Amino acid sequence: MTPKLPPRHLPPRRLLAVAAALALFGSPVEAQSAPDQPVTPDQPSPTPPPSNNPPPAVSNCPLGAFRCPPRPLNYSMCRPNAMLSFYDPTMSKDSSVRDTSNTYVTAQRVDGSNQTIYHLEGDVKLDRADQRIQADTADYNQDTTDFDARGNVRYQESAQLVSSDHMRGNQDASTSIADNVAYQMLTNRGNGVATQGQMLDDQRSRYLGATYSTCDVGNHVWEIHAKDIRMDKETGEGVAKDATMYLYNVPFFWLPSFSFPINDERKSGFLTPSVGSSSRSGFTVSAPYYLNLAPNYDATLDPRIYADRGAMLATEFRYLVPGSLGQVNFEYMPHDGGESDPDGTANTEGRDRWLLKYYDHTQLYGPWSLNVSVNRASDRNYMRDFGNDLYTASIGQLTSSTYINGGGKWGPAYWNASLGADYYQNVDYSLPDATVQYKRWPRATFNVDYPINRWLDVGANTEAVAFRKDDFVEGNRLDLYPYVQANFQGAAWFVKPRIAYRYTAYDLIGNYQQYGYSNGLTELLPTGTTSPYTSGSPSRSLPVVSLDSGLIFDRSMSLFGTSYTQTLEPRLYYLYVPYRNQDNIPLFDTTLMSFDTWELFTPNTYSGADRQINANNLSALLTSRLLDDNGVERVSVDFGQIRYFTQQRVQLPNSVNTVTPPTNWSGSDYVIDLTTQLNDRWKLTSQYQWNPNTSLTDLGAIGLQMRIKTDGILNFSYRYRRQPGTELPWLEQYDASVVYPVSDRWRLIGHWTYSVLDKKTVEALAGVEYDSCCVALRLVGRHYVNTYDYTTQLGSANTAVMLEVEFKGMGNFTGQSENALRNGILGYQ
Repeated sequence: MTPKLPPRHLPPRRLLAVAAALALFGSPVEAQSAPDQPVTPDQPSPTPPPSNNPPPAVSNCPLGAFRCPPRPLNYSMCRPNAMLSFYDPTMSKDSSVRDTSNTYVTAQRVDGSNQTIYHLEGDVKLDRADQRIQADTADYNQDTTDFDARGNVRYQESAQLVSSDHMRGNQDASTSIADNVAYQMLTNRGNGVATQGQMLDDQRSRYLGATYSTCDVGNHVWEIHAKDIRMDKETGEGVAKDATMYLYNVPFFWLPSFSFPINDERKSGFLTPSVGSSSRSGFTVSAPYYLNLAPNYDATLDPRIYADRGAMLATEFRYLVPGSLGQVNFEYMPHDGGESDPDGTANTEGRDRWLLKYYDHTQLYGPWSLNVSVNRASDRNYMRDFGNDLYTASIGQLTSSTYINGGGKWGPAYWNASLGADYYQNVDYSLPDATVQYKRWPRATFNVDYPINRWLDVGANTEAVAFRKDDFVEGNRLDLYPYVQANFQGAAWFVKPRIAYRYTAYDLIGNYQQYGYSNGLTELLPTGTTSPYTSGSPSRSLPVVSLDSGLIFDRSMSLFGTSYTQTLEPRLYYLYVPYRNQDNIPLFDTTLMSFDTWELFTPNTYSGADRQINANNLSALLTSRLLDDNGVERVSVDFGQIRYFTQQRVQLPNSVNTVTPPTNWSGSDYVIDLTTQLNDRWKLTSQYQWNPNTSLTDLGAIGLQMRIKTDGILNFSYRYRRQPGTELPWLEQYDASVVYPVSDRWRLIGHWTYSVLDKKTVEALAGVEYDSCCVALRLVGRHYVNTYDYTTQLGSANTAVMLEVEFKGMGNFTGQSENALRNGILGYQ
């Protein structure tokens, strides 16, 4: 039996064609219709029901969060949900007791002379459980349970309100017909009218000449008109015939027939289309269609038109089967019509262009699983030309990998292991293939930690990997890293000694002697030079000893009339690693990491196993925090440095036959970090690194984030980093972004990044968002550098514009701008 797909794996697609919500009816009379009738001046104002609308959006994203969740659908600008004058909020909301409940009838006059048919006149009212029907006159046959209500017919139940001119039917058969119907749903914003509503039985209904909208009654910015709508509660499906969508009473979308869900289940239909323009591909139109193929798999077809290139079909297929879940995305454009770039960097005219993305997670056996991720493009320029046009940042390479992973607990020991491979594709036309990472073909890891008692444990980190890359030195590497560590700690102190031993062995293959270093890369040697690879089996073994210790002091204090707890936390970290000459070892996956506070307490400043630093160092860090009465950290200050007792002799090579001299510094940069958040509306972070050996600033960064009203945000940052070994800056940029709520309906969006070194804008984005009761729109324009030629130091820029419209309750934004804005603007919701 195929399992039903949980929403967390295949979330429902919100459809444009959801005239669905006409799925309103539950019992015989409710089947009649579901309308709403505005209050007239001569009628008393009804007491509105409890509104199901969420309150105005209030940010729930912590300051400093990189990516915030999307805002919930907001109907706060709509009028109260129930607009019919006859709504009674005191009636029961429990519809499950209808069959066992009595029916109570009141009227000004009752004629029962027929003994079978009762004739009711004047303020007729019939109540049963959560149901009520009112009319001017009504006839009821107690033998057949036929009823006939006429004149100002009104119906109420827990989920809806209905008005009609005439309603007749049979209670036992659950059938009825209502003329000139208006309805208002109470559980969501759906409302509309129909010339006739028919209840076919207790599960099926039909509506002729029907409309549907989530806008305010009497003010439909948009609505759907359908000639015939049929709904089946048992299958959860509705079908609309001859359906047209109107915007400000102007028709703009028509389908001869479409189906839609009448509950929260997924259903096939059109998703919100998008319209945009890109300087790389021209005017763009996208109209995705969602296919709910089965409870455990679905698909989306997204036909796109690029004015300057041609037609493309993008597809997405998602599946969930016992033990596996995955997703396949494939984009294909036959015969690209775009012209080649004048500089000859992109000659794709007439070529087939495609992009494949595939992900799968399969549970194999016990703790073992298979994880596959494949990302491939037809050419280097694909991401630049079609990378979602407006919102894709510069991508230099695509990564594909396949791994078998396992982990768990084996007795008292915790372990994890993996076996697989990694492949990389260059998708940046301006970069040579030499910049792409080595293929790890294959790679295996095994890590274990065995606690001997509560304060002592032993373990090991191991890796075996084969590195492959055309026209570069290749080889295999085995890295073994066993350790013994202890953790002694109390309420205000800790001491953590650690002894490890690292053994790394290589097996270089092929003609490794013909390669050497050139600009830090292993490339073919020029004639007359000597290879540093004197052995095909180099190895390195050394101990790594460290001692981490710290104290924690605290005291109560008051600042600006507020009580805080202040801490003072000194920390010392000693590291000893003897020197080993590693010049004859290739650089497969190793680079020097940027210096920051974290590196004060790491045993290696290189990211991979090809280099292990020598060390006889003592790191010191002093931290002070201010904590409020709720334990929230309001201020944090760090100040630290590494003191070197021996030279730093392990360095990366610069070029062929060039040996980088050891660094004879007595100390590292001084590091200062400051984070301040005295209230929930603004936060300040800063970093500063000063080099005492050169008396120069190596790093300076400051960031400010401030909330504006309830859903606005302002960000500003400045970052400076000096180029190692020179007095010249390597990076200096300003970055500012804002989401400014002009009113409850309008928000302005902006993002600007400026490079001081290039004296140019790296990225500029401007947009506007509009939100109303039932319609939201977003218009965004962006100009950005999407590739950079390191030889000419010139960038290739792209300009794009996109318009997205959302009809609330029918579909949402396509996600291109939503995801990018939440990723790019800190605090955006």
